[in-house]
Amino acid sequence: MFKEFKEFAMRGNVMDMAVGIIIGAAFGKIVASFVNDIIMPPIGLLLGNADISGLFYALDGKQYDTLARAQEAGAATLNYGLFFKAIIDFILVAFVIFMMVKQMNRLNKKKEQAPAAPTAKDCPKCFSSIPIKATRCPNCTSEI
Repeated sequence: MFKEFKEFAMRGNVMDMAVGIIIGAAFGKIVASFVNDIIMPPIGLLLGNADISGLFYALDGKQYDTLARAQEAGAATLNYGLFFKAIIDFILVAFVIFMMVKQMNRLNKKKEQAPAAPTAKDCPKCFSSIPIKATRCPNCTSEI
C-alpha cells in the first residue's frame, strides 16, 4: 500500500495540482487585497462612506451600530455585505482566470498555425518531389 501511495504522490499531475493549489491560494490573497483595498473603498464612498462588508441585518429585530456589536450580543445576523464582497471576489477571480485561459489559447493557436519548414521541393525539369537540400534530381538526373 505504501508503494502505491508513493507512486500516486510522485506522479507528475499530482505535483502539478499541488503547485496549482499553492499558487491559487496566494493569488486568492492578492485578489482579496485588491477587493478590500482598491475596489471596496470607492463602492463604500458611493454608499455614503459605508464599509460594504459591514452591511448586515439583525434577525432579532434590534438595531446594532456594527456587525461586531451584533455578534458580541449574540444576535443572529444576515451578513449580506460579506456576501456581496465574496461575489465581487469570485467575479474578479473568474475574470482573471478567463483572461489567462484566453491568452493561453491564443498562444497555442499561434503555435498550431505556424507553417512547418518545407522538407521537399519540386524538380524544375521533371516536377518530381525531391529533398530540399538536393543539388541533383534522382529521377531525371538534372542539376538543380
